[in-house]
Amino acid sequence: MQKLLILAALAAASFGQPASAQTAPTNPSVTVAHKDLDLATAAGAKALDRRIWRAVVDVCGTAPDYDIEGKNEVRKCRRDTRRVASAQADVVVADAARDQPIRVSSIRN
Repeated sequence: MQKLLILAALAAASFGQPASAQTAPTNPSVTVAHKDLDLATAAGAKALDRRIWRAVVDVCGTAPDYDIEGKNEVRKCRRDTRRVASAQADVVVADAARDQPIRVSSIRN
């Protein structure tokens, strides 16, 4: 009970902090579910790859056409983020660990 009260007090205290005292935002991330896929088949692996790509696009965002530097950053983010997420997917497929979600997080700082 005492531990619960301490946790509640800490949670309440964190809401009262000014915005400048908050920690820096974390990189955006999306969990890619794959429990419903049969990863032993080519179709299942392809479906997982499509889900990963959609997650990569979500976490890296977009840039307007007039922002060349921004577009280049988005391309780099997508390339690097997909590489990391695909490596996770390769492990999941190889181990057939369907109960482990894949976490796709932007690598932007």
